[in-house]
Amino acid sequence: MTRTYHPDGSPPADDQIFVFGSNLSGFHGGGAAKAAHHHYGAQWGVGVGPTGRCYALPTVKHHISGPLLLDDIESFIWRFLEYARANLNTQKFFVTRVGCGLAGYEDKDIAPMFADAPANCSLPDTWAPFFTDQTTS
Repeated sequence: MTRTYHPDGSPPADDQIFVFGSNLSGFHGGGAAKAAHHHYGAQWGVGVGPTGRCYALPTVKHHISGPLLLDDIESFIWRFLEYARANLNTQKFFVTRVGCGLAGYEDKDIAPMFADAPANCSLPDTWAPFFTDQTTS
């Protein structure tokens, strides 16, 4: 499989869905979640799944009371990857460094969970070292 990467911190293209780390309460007050709310239409109170031109991927508990366990984050990532595969020919996804901000995890903890990401997912370039197949867009 060939992967596509984008420069970390860059904005998504107009035809890409912004995938950001959220909290289960959908309070989009900081980091990529704040950008998702202000620039890409993420609805306040939606902490999981499609919202606006975004996909909320939870990495933090309700009311921002601490990070989710890695096993829980992985479950939400699998759910997202199933959604991305179901929309392979209709949507493109711009994945941010979910879990590597407020949740406090490192790239090495989260990036491998995207090993089976379909071709319509662009990953942050900081995750490229965790995969052997690389194509940069």
